[in-house]
Amino acid sequence: MTILEAPAIDYAAIKQRQQAVWSSGDYAVIGATLQIVGENLCEAADLRAGSAVLDVAAGNGNATLAAARRFARVTSTDYVPALLERGRERAAAERLAIEFRAADAEALPFADASFDAALSTFGVMFAPDQERAAAELVRVVRPGGRIGLANWTPDGFVGLLLKTVGQHMPPPAGLRPPVRWGTPQGLRELFPGQQVRATPRDFMFRYESPRHWLEVFRACYGPVHRAFTALAPDRQELLARDILALLERFNRGSARALLVPGAYLEVVITRGA
Repeated sequence: MTILEAPAIDYAAIKQRQQAVWSSGDYAVIGATLQIVGENLCEAADLRAGSAVLDVAAGNGNATLAAARRFARVTSTDYVPALLERGRERAAAERLAIEFRAADAEALPFADASFDAALSTFGVMFAPDQERAAAELVRVVRPGGRIGLANWTPDGFVGLLLKTVGQHMPPPAGLRPPVRWGTPQGLRELFPGQQVRATPRDFMFRYESPRHWLEVFRACYGPVHRAFTALAPDRQELLARDILALLERFNRGSARALLVPGAYLEVVITRGA
């Protein structure tokens, strides 16, 4: 009996495609609304003034700014240059001294044990080679240092949004879903031998209405923006219908305002010796 091996995953090609996705739209518009997550994560990781902190897949810099406001020495990285530029603009407006550097989460250009802490808010979880990205986080943090993560959960609103988009525009075959990072089991697999503390949290999406939310995300949020631009008009209508139904399902607000809880895990990992 012949056993067929699964085809090798072309991570380089997938990463190039993902970079195009996150470069599309204007994620900074969405990212700025998530600032509170970065602030809370810095508190959970117990960042100290003067510590060396790395923000991985930083986007427009929520965790970056939060750490710098606590007088940490911050290096902010992302593989989308336009997002790094938005982070630079925000740092300049607050007169915060931050180093910004283009970098791939799966191949961080830093020596072993270079940082006291590494952070990522809804960023590194989208790296295609998950084991490699997790190993890089551990590698660049000193023994006893901390890794702070905010990761969407599979059954929360954003996890189901990504699933809904994937039903209309399937992801590359063979990839683990990014929401694996939002499960205790996934974290144990990704960070074996490390001390992991995961706390369920909600981020509240506050918009005028379901249609207002869809308008903003369709224009600005890479995965949603890219799906709509790639689909034929009739398929776009079907995707819009499914997203609006999901928003209505989760809405805790009223006819006058949308209030949708986005479940995520606030994760603090302490690196062993």
